Amino acid sequence: MHRITILGATGSIGESTLDVVRRHADRYAVHALTAHRQVQKLAASCIEFRPARAVVGTPEAARELEALLRAAGVTTEVSHGEAALESVASDAQTDSVMAAIVGAAGLRPTLAAARAGKRVLLANKEALVMSGRIFMDAVREHGATLLPIDSEHNAIFQCLPANDQRYRAGVAKVVLTASGGPFRTRDPATLHDITPDQACAHPNWVMGRKISVDSATMMNKGLEVIEAHWLFEAPAEHIEVLIHPQSIVHSMVAYMDGSVLAQLGNPDMRTPIAYGLAYPERIDAGVSQLDLALAGALNFEKPDLARFPCLALAFDALRAGGVAPAVLNAANEVAVEAFLQGGIRFTDIARIVGNVLENAPNNAADSLETVLDADQRARQSARACLQELTTSVLR
Repeated sequence: MHRITILGATGSIGESTLDVVRRHADRYAVHALTAHRQVQKLAASCIEFRPARAVVGTPEAARELEALLRAAGVTTEVSHGEAALESVASDAQTDSVMAAIVGAAGLRPTLAAARAGKRVLLANKEALVMSGRIFMDAVREHGATLLPIDSEHNAIFQCLPANDQRYRAGVAKVVLTASGGPFRTRDPATLHDITPDQACAHPNWVMGRKISVDSATMMNKGLEVIEAHWLFEAPAEHIEVLIHPQSIVHSMVAYMDGSVLAQLGNPDMRTPIAYGLAYPERIDAGVSQLDLALAGALNFEKPDLARFPCLALAFDALRAGGVAPAVLNAANEVAVEAFLQGGIRFTDIARIVGNVLENAPNNAADSLETVLDADQRARQSARACLQELTTSVLR
């Protein structure tokens, strides 16, 4: 029986993972589940899957969860906080760790899983965006297995040579596809009027609000570009982004001989999740087979960087190296949160990120402490930008 820990069990990736596990109860067991504040949802999953351990974000959430579980006769051990997250991620009783905590909060537990030599199913972009070299060194040094779960990186993984899933001389480029989000054809002059609900209404994927906004700005794709660089050792100049509104082709690899290999499928995260869980086997994910005749035409176009300045900022951060990607990510998290709370306009997100990135010192990302310090400084700088924006509006 293969034992799984799911970091971020109440998010869309976590719920999809549990759905795949539910379909294969004969081969997978849940060892631990974590969530930050969604206690009711986590309790329901604990009651169904009976994990040995559960972790939440605060003491109050832990007391609430424990009460719910004890009332249901469930003996799951409940703990809280960052140290508890790292503990379940590195627990000797688990085989695979689904790293699905959104944002910088997922960095430490995901790194702990890598250092414990686990099979890491990586759905948390920030672990590589913030600390790419540190994380990849940990994977190599501790014998961990790293399998990308983002649909785009999972597709590239499937299209690279089976004996070496890294960028090599025979590869001309890797191509990440992007839906273009809900504003692909909207007049850029009207983007400042976009509401949080409009930004979160993704045309193809069901995702959390933060990642939905990132998709709308295409910062999500920018973070994926940085992630692809580390996962596949691909130079920035050999990573391309194409907008593909149908979300059928999940990504491609172009080879020197003119061949292009693509991975296609219906837009459902259970496909890459099932691939990661069973690798190198394939199992039923509960996803319907792709009908190309029904899908019809597949369209591709280059992204308009004037419409999507966040994508250009991500490429800038990748080329700059050092802690610049961590700065980019931190500023974006602060700006997106402010937008979702109604504090700034949609177009202010790129403005804030660009300002912070331009003014932050770019040190070498040679330790986790350096990366986390850059993260905190960038957040402070982004909050200062928010204050300036608010003050200018009031004036």
